[in-house]
Amino acid sequence: MSDGGRDTDERSAPVASSTEGLLRNEGARARTGAERWNGAIPVESSRNVREALRRLGAVLGSERLVIGVVVCCTVLSTGLVAIGPWLIGGALDLVVDGVQRGAVDASRLHQRLVVLVGVYALAWGLGHLQSTLLTGALQRTMYRLRETVQGKLQRLPLPYIDRHARGDLLSRVTNDIDNLAQSLQQSVNQILTSLLLVVAVAVMMFAISPTLTVVAVVAAPATMWGAKLISARARPGFLQQWAATGSLNSLAEEAITGHAVLTTYGRQREACLRFDQENDRLQAAGASAQFVSSLMQPLGVLLGNLQFVAVAVVGGIQVASGSISIGGMQAMIQYVRQFGQPVQQVASMAATLQSGLASLERIVELLDADEEPGDPQDTRRVAAAAMSVQAGRVVFDDVHFSYDPAQPLICGLDLVVEPGQTVAIVGPTGAGKTTLVNLLLRFYDLDAGRILIDGVDSTEMPRKQLRSMMGMVLQDAWLFGGTILDNLRYGNPDATEEQLLEAARVTYVDRFVHSLPDGYDTVIDEDSGSLSAGERQLVTIARAYVSEPKILILDEATSSVDTRTEMLIQGAMNALRSSRTSFVIAHRLSTIRRADIIVVMDGGRIVEQGDHDHLLAAGGPYARLYASQYAGEAT
Repeated sequence: MSDGGRDTDERSAPVASSTEGLLRNEGARARTGAERWNGAIPVESSRNVREALRRLGAVLGSERLVIGVVVCCTVLSTGLVAIGPWLIGGALDLVVDGVQRGAVDASRLHQRLVVLVGVYALAWGLGHLQSTLLTGALQRTMYRLRETVQGKLQRLPLPYIDRHARGDLLSRVTNDIDNLAQSLQQSVNQILTSLLLVVAVAVMMFAISPTLTVVAVVAAPATMWGAKLISARARPGFLQQWAATGSLNSLAEEAITGHAVLTTYGRQREACLRFDQENDRLQAAGASAQFVSSLMQPLGVLLGNLQFVAVAVVGGIQVASGSISIGGMQAMIQYVRQFGQPVQQVASMAATLQSGLASLERIVELLDADEEPGDPQDTRRVAAAAMSVQAGRVVFDDVHFSYDPAQPLICGLDLVVEPGQTVAIVGPTGAGKTTLVNLLLRFYDLDAGRILIDGVDSTEMPRKQLRSMMGMVLQDAWLFGGTILDNLRYGNPDATEEQLLEAARVTYVDRFVHSLPDGYDTVIDEDSGSLSAGERQLVTIARAYVSEPKILILDEATSSVDTRTEMLIQGAMNALRSSRTSFVIAHRLSTIRRADIIVVMDGGRIVEQGDHDHLLAAGGPYARLYASQYAGEAT
């Protein structure tokens, strides 16, 4: 299929694809049968820190070997760092003993200092290696996560896309993943190092003085409890912050995309007010989350200072009583600082991690969205249909469909289109014209009935193969970033340059291309700002021509071109339709006079069908619609 689209008054349709996973799903037994795994991370909604952390572990699962090396490096590095104060304390005791005896053992002191330097140098090297490996693992994980989210977007049904602002979806793909990456980069390394350092320091402190160790660790539970309480209160704020970021992106994207309309109607002030309101909401949510999370730092400092004072007082008493040496006391003071800092860092990083978990939850929500049902396993009849000489016979057999079960849209529709026929679908807004085409493309599945293509039920065909039989030209021409030649090739990547140039000549793209600076190599952006509306439409028609479809779907394909160009395109489209079944969604009835069948729809039903002359002579809905349209043009 070369393109896809819809009327502005009707619903859109999903894009077909297959599901590819990044990781195995943990905890699938906890889900109901209606819930599904979408491949990157477990899809249950994150409701608590433990569950979210489990998902983070699943995201990082493919980096198990690297993470294992990181943990080993961290253990060795923190162990060496923890030994440092003990070595310094021993060196200090040598100096104190030497002064008391009147001679310092320089050789032993030198040895201690050399060992101390070696320990810290090795600890630095291991820490640097650990940080480098962890950074690489996280970046690779985020790379795969971006791929997974992008793949998921391609597999989402269009109704899901329509229900969500594009800016919000974009924010989940960019801002939320970036925030998750930064949160992991900042928190995982520090939390892992801090936790191991707390354990190592506690062991060393206990070896030097069990009494001072008990005094030092008393404040730790209070600090961790405070961190847990503050993190729990900060997380809803971060969720609101990132949701507001998505809404703000949507408003900005809307203002940029619709700048011409916004300016024409003089609604700049209203747009600014809407932006300011959403910006205020973002500022309030961000300020609230940051305020709550920032409480952890002063709380940790306060408890750390109280801890230090308690150890200094008790330790001073022990030094005076001879229970601990001066070097041992000096080591304990360093250990108290080392013990307090990791606890504070873990508490502080818990708030940072909450921001990342809030983004992770939004990403999971996207990955949790339902996809299209799978394709049938047996495709032998499909292959036969694809190779059929009689290509393009379409039968709508007692078709029933509704977006909402309470409001039926198409009821008992029957239509037979023979190969090579052109069927024009007309009717008032909301009559179901584009819905009929969407059902043909299986953007939606029927409630009842069948659609047969060359005798094969479309539900028995893989969606990709079904849609590869069709080409579509939309009323709103859409081109992709790249050259004009790239856009022509989009409908058929295997097309030769001769085929591309032939399509350009037949559809009159060749007429204006030579006036462009780089001809067919002219680069255009996704909005095709370098081409006029008519020129964009010509390129999309040529793109459909290159795809060589069996069935053409034309949604008012000449609405954006001038009268002279329309006449040229009509001739080209007649040649293109000569051996293909064509469905034409028509608004200007003058463009469909030569259609083999004109189908008049109203309220989801075919109220009249026949050729142009027959329907005019019948004096029914088509004749009235034709007369009203020309009466409107006459005025």
